[in-house]
Amino acid sequence: MLIDTFGRVATDLRVSLTDRCNLRCTYCMPEEGLQWLAKPDLLTDDEIVRLIGIAVTSLCIKEVRFTGGEPLLRPGLVSIVERVAALAPRPQMSLTTNGIGLRRTATALKAAGLDRVNVSLDTLRPDVFKTLTRRDRHKDVLEGLQAARDAGLTPVKVNSVLMPALNADEAPDLLAWAVEHDYELRFIEQMPLDAQHGWKRDGMVTAGDILASLRTRFDLTEEGSDERGSAPAERWIVDGGPHRVGVIASVTRPFCSACDRTRLTADGQVRTCLFAREETDLRAALRSDAPDEEIARIWRLAMWGKKAGAGLDDPTFVQPDRPMSAIGG
Repeated sequence: MLIDTFGRVATDLRVSLTDRCNLRCTYCMPEEGLQWLAKPDLLTDDEIVRLIGIAVTSLCIKEVRFTGGEPLLRPGLVSIVERVAALAPRPQMSLTTNGIGLRRTATALKAAGLDRVNVSLDTLRPDVFKTLTRRDRHKDVLEGLQAARDAGLTPVKVNSVLMPALNADEAPDLLAWAVEHDYELRFIEQMPLDAQHGWKRDGMVTAGDILASLRTRFDLTEEGSDERGSAPAERWIVDGGPHRVGVIASVTRPFCSACDRTRLTADGQVRTCLFAREETDLRAALRSDAPDEEIARIWRLAMWGKKAGAGLDDPTFVQPDRPMSAIGG
C-alpha cells in the first residue's frame, strides 16, 4: 500500500493525461505563451495503463480519476478507460473535464467503463464564461453536461470557482440551476496554481463567503464528518434534501490530515500533493525496463515522504513551479 509517516493511506489516484487544454481559464493559465510538454516526454497509453495497473494490483489503489489539462483531448482516452476497466480488481473510474467534448464522447466513455464525471462550470452567464475562459464555449459545456447525464455518468458533479468582480454573486443561481438539473454542485476555493502567479489570498472568495451567499436563498444542513470521510468537500443538505451542495475549502479549511490521494503527472512524475515542489520520476524507471516491483518500490518511497500539509497557512508558502494544467486537478 501507499502509506506515509503520518499514517495516511493513499487509495485514490489522480492521473493527468495531458497538460493541454482548449480553454484558458484566468485562474489556471495565461492566455498564451505557456510552454507545453514535448510529445516524447508524455507517457504513452501503454505506460499509463501499466502504471495504473501497478497502482491497482500492487499498491491498493481503489479509485482512479483522469484529469488534465483537459483529458478529453487525449486521443486514446476511451481505450485507456476500457483497459483500466479490465483490471482486477477493477477500480472506480471518474473524469474531471471542462465538458466541451462530452457531447460526442459521453456514450463511448460510459460503454468503456467510466463511472462518472466532474465538469467544471463557473458561471451561468455566457459573457462571464467568455471572460473567465477566454473562449466562447458556454453552450458546449451545457450540452456536455446533459450528454453525461443522459449517458448515465452519474452522479454528474459540477465544480465551480468564484472570482471577485466576475461571478462571486452567482452562488445561489448556480445551486438553483444544479438542483433543477439534478447535478451535484461543488464550489472550490481558488488555489495558488495559476501559471502567471497572480493569486492573492486577500482577493479570493472564501468558503465562508460562499455559504453566506447560499444561505440568503437556501436552508443548508451540514451533512457531518461521518458522511464526509476523506472526501475533500464538506457537504450540506439543501432545503431538507435530497440534493446536496459541497464546498472544497482547500485554502481556508484544509483537509490534509485526511488526504488519501497520490498523483501522476502527464510526464510520469509522482506528486504527493497538488502544492508539492518535489516530484519522483516513474517514467525513467518505465523506460529503463524496470520490473513492476521496482516501480512500486519507488512509488511507495515517494509517498512515505509526503508532508503533513500543503503549507498554505504558512506565510513563507511558495507556489509550485508547475501550474494546475500540468499537475492535474
